[in-house]
Amino acid sequence: MNQETEKQALLRALLKGSRENASQVIKQFIDQDHTIIDLYEYLIKETMYEIGYLWETGKISVATEHLASAIVENLMNEIYHLIATPEKKEDLAVICSIENEQHQIGSKMVSDVYEMNNWNTRYLGANTPKNDLIHFVKSINPKMLALSMSLFFHLPELESTLQTIKKELPGLLIIIGGQGLKHGSQDFLKNYQNVFYKPDLFSLDSFLKTQNQHD
Repeated sequence: MNQETEKQALLRALLKGSRENASQVIKQFIDQDHTIIDLYEYLIKETMYEIGYLWETGKISVATEHLASAIVENLMNEIYHLIATPEKKEDLAVICSIENEQHQIGSKMVSDVYEMNNWNTRYLGANTPKNDLIHFVKSINPKMLALSMSLFFHLPELESTLQTIKKELPGLLIIIGGQGLKHGSQDFLKNYQNVFYKPDLFSLDSFLKTQNQHD
């Protein structure tokens, strides 16, 4: 199957609520020598964007969208053994979605890319309150913080979070990504030092590999 055919097969499986069929599509994709990042970018992300569009246009219910997301998260957990590395660097990263952001599949993918690059990670999931996040980051002193924002209207919350973090932890290196930052809305990030926008998992992977070479 080509990627479009595979995407449609995964979409059908998720809309039907069939974890078994969705798992089979993902297994077939991986068996074709695609990488995990290929899987995330070309198959899962594209399919979930389509499901989001179907929900936004009223063609599927919130329940169906939630079921599809739950199946995808379960399937990502199933393939974790392909991601985990036996030896970790001392470098530590905290990964989460910003406050009020309920979507967490994207941030889970980001966490997995860090792990593929041998980082120790602390993945906090969705809707992480700003003050709790800052307290947690101060307590463990990570080398990086990665924040995900899926919806454009959460942009003020992201900027507020960055302002507070940079006041409290000015030297912390921060990675920003997510569908909500497409189409130029990430331009304000240029106002912050040590804040980097990564539009996809491939660019994040390249950035982390460069960091590894400098260590």
